[in-house]
Amino acid sequence: MRREIVTSNAQDIEEIFRLYRLASAHQRSKKTVVVWPEFERSLVEKEVEEGRQWKYTIEGQIACVWATTYSDEQIWGAHNKDKAVYIHRIATNPEFRGQSFVKKITQWAIGHAKEHGLAYIRLDTIGKNDRLIALYKDAGFDFLGMFELKDTKGLPAHYGEAPACLFQIQLAP
Repeated sequence: MRREIVTSNAQDIEEIFRLYRLASAHQRSKKTVVVWPEFERSLVEKEVEEGRQWKYTIEGQIACVWATTYSDEQIWGAHNKDKAVYIHRIATNPEFRGQSFVKKITQWAIGHAKEHGLAYIRLDTIGKNDRLIALYKDAGFDFLGMFELKDTKGLPAHYGEAPACLFQIQLAP
């Protein structure tokens, strides 16, 4: 079975938004504290254009998507000075759930970080979601705690709804 991780392209944008909508519906069904809003199309278009929107495909079908950035000052504050890759908006195609994509993305991110000389892999989630915290910890992330964000202007709307849970993996120097 052919599996690969590659950057998303403009033809993937509708599928990315479909997966985001399905993720939001899943969050509502699980009664999570914070549900993803409808994200700005321009945000995703920019990520695709800059090669920061990724997809995990199985036999050519998108199974999972996520975005990366190399700066996340509003969320990480003073720690933003560290050389890191930040992972955002992991969304899984429901047809492929249960295949440990967070662990697969984590392994990819470790290789990506090493290739680019980065010291950390980081991600966040908004609101206390014990199931998601356990999932990220199981994938190898250290849970750093919950933090109130000081300035959420310009971030997607859900960032102002609850404290941020921050996670990281520190790579060996």
